[in-house]
Amino acid sequence: MMTSNTYAKMPHSLPQQEQQPLVSIITVNYNQPKATEALITSVFSGNHYTNVELIVVDNASATDPVPEWRTRYPMVRFFRSEKNLGFAGGNNLGMQEAEGDYLFLVNNDTEFTPMLVHTMVSYMERDKTIGIASPKINYFHEANQIQYAGFTPINYYTGRNECIGQYEQDHGQYWERSGSTGYAHGAAMMISRDAYEAAGPMPETYFLYYEEMDWCEAIRRAGYEVHVNTKATIYHKESVSVGKRSALKEYFMNRNRILFIRRNATKATAAIFYCYFLMLVVPRNLLLYLRRKEAHFIAPFLKALLWHIRHHADSAETGYVIH
Repeated sequence: MMTSNTYAKMPHSLPQQEQQPLVSIITVNYNQPKATEALITSVFSGNHYTNVELIVVDNASATDPVPEWRTRYPMVRFFRSEKNLGFAGGNNLGMQEAEGDYLFLVNNDTEFTPMLVHTMVSYMERDKTIGIASPKINYFHEANQIQYAGFTPINYYTGRNECIGQYEQDHGQYWERSGSTGYAHGAAMMISRDAYEAAGPMPETYFLYYEEMDWCEAIRRAGYEVHVNTKATIYHKESVSVGKRSALKEYFMNRNRILFIRRNATKATAAIFYCYFLMLVVPRNLLLYLRRKEAHFIAPFLKALLWHIRHHADSAETGYVIH
C-alpha cells in the first residue's frame, strides 16, 4: 500500500519521446480500488517506456473512486460508467478515449515488469501484420509459475482449447517461442491502432469471458495475426473481481462457450458441437456438481443453457443480475 509520501514522489506526467509510438494503457476497475492502485504504481514506478497514457475506467463500482483518484493521480485519465458494462464494454469505453498508436488492455489485477511495454512495442513494430499480442503471464503470488504462454486454437466441435505453459515452473523454456498463437489472453493484450480500426471493438454480448477470443477471430478476419511475445512478462493476481470460482463465473463460462461457437462456427460444425454439449457436457457437469457438493452451481449452469433458447447471438441481455 502506498503512503502519501509515495504519491508525492510519483511524476505528474511521463516525459514524451517523439521516436516512440504512443501506448495507451487501459484498465477497468470494478470494486477493487486497491488492486487498481497497485497497478498504477507498477506502471509509473518501474516502466522503462516513457511515451504512455494510462486510462482507468471505473465500471459502476458501488462507491465511486474517480473523484479522489483524479486528485491523487493527476497523470492518469479517469472515466466512470454509471452502468456495469462488463469486461468488453469497459475496455471499449477506454479505447474510445485512447489516443495511442497501440492500445494495451490490462486487467486491474496485473502488475508491470520494467521492460514490459518496451518489449511489447518492439515486438509489434517489427511486423505490422501482428494485430494483437499478449505477453507471457505469470501468477503474481507464485512469480515463477506460468499462467499463459499462448493458447491452442479452439476445437469448434467441443468448444475446448488449452492454455500453453499453465502451472509450469518458469525456467525460460518459452523464451524463444514467441509467435503466432490461438488467442491473446484477456489479462494483457496489446492491439495496434490499425487492427483495432479494421476489426472494430470487442463484442459486448459476452459481458465476461470469451470476448477476447471472439475479438481475435475478428482481428484475423480483418487480415491480421494473433501472437504471444514470450520475452515480455506481466504478473497476474487472477480473478480479483469475480472470484476464482463463483456462480457468476460458472454462468458466463458456460453461456459464453456456447455463444462463441454460435458466433464463429459453421452451421454444420455448430450442430455437432450442440450434440456433444447436450449429450456429454451437461450430464457430466451435473454429476460433478453433485459429487463435489457444489449444488449451488446447478442453477447458473442450467440458466446459461436456457439463455440460448431465449436470445440471439448478438443480444445485449446477459441473463444474469449484475450488482
